[in-house]
Amino acid sequence: MAVQSTSMEAAAGPYDRAKALSAFKFGDKAFYWTTRACAIAVLLILGGIILSLIAGAWPAMKEYGFAFLWTQRWAPSADPPVLGALGPIYGTLVTSVIAMMIAIPVGLGIAIFLTELCPQWLRRPIGMAVELLAGVPSIIYGMWGFFVLGPFLANTFQPFMIRIFEGVPVLGAIFAGPPSYLSLFNAALILAIMVLPFITSISVDVFKTVPPVLKEAAYGVGCTTWEVVRNVVIPYTRVGVIGGVMLALGRALGETMAVTFIIGNSFRISSSVFAPGTTISAAIASEFAESDGLHQSGLILLGLLLFVLTFFVLAAARLMLMRLETKAGK
Repeated sequence: MAVQSTSMEAAAGPYDRAKALSAFKFGDKAFYWTTRACAIAVLLILGGIILSLIAGAWPAMKEYGFAFLWTQRWAPSADPPVLGALGPIYGTLVTSVIAMMIAIPVGLGIAIFLTELCPQWLRRPIGMAVELLAGVPSIIYGMWGFFVLGPFLANTFQPFMIRIFEGVPVLGAIFAGPPSYLSLFNAALILAIMVLPFITSISVDVFKTVPPVLKEAAYGVGCTTWEVVRNVVIPYTRVGVIGGVMLALGRALGETMAVTFIIGNSFRISSSVFAPGTTISAAIASEFAESDGLHQSGLILLGLLLFVLTFFVLAAARLMLMRLETKAGK
């Protein structure tokens, strides 16, 4: 047996260490350059999108300049065309803010219930229901909002809110009538439902990363569940929670089809959230197919504004996370 083993090793030849190391180095270099090329490709694609938007929007930028940002009138059929982005910008910000005001507390409440209070047998059904909400196509949300939610809000909720706040300073103007099937509030409520799964799912995942020993120690000194959540769970996971909220906000800013169905597509600005309005994405979706010339360039400029708005929102979120991490380090 020993003679046979020696003869097999001799036939196989001596172990070439340098050759093996060279093969490993080649694999590492190939992996490094492949991943680097993928990262650079993302930057190139992003740069290409920006350049394409700027090239398409350039005629409108030359024609209207910065006045495009604060002009409310939108009359592409006028001679010459009068285009202003103030209405879509206002609608985008209002619907997104209202949607986040509704979705953040509800989403965090669901996540806290699932991780801290929910019985084991109920966690899976609720978790699956939340995930199913994320999988529903946006056009289905729009149709449901148009045929079901819109009439319900116009016939029940909106008249109630109008009566409650009638004559109240500021709030009376915000919740002024008349009721409408198509309004900023209806679109914001649809957006809140659409972004709810993002906030809930990410919050559940980050809440599960809290070490059990921290919560057990808090319970051991007599803390209630609310105190454990407020003083242990939320501080430990705030970076991940804020990241999930910013992801949901990005979805709310750019949502198109569902909002187009139910917002009313009106470029006029009203103090009432029950009035029709429009957003940047809804304006582009509803008019781009029939546009040309300066009108089309104005719509592309709206897209560029949405791109810039989303960029600044995400940049602000990144700065906020960096400050939180710095404070935690201190």
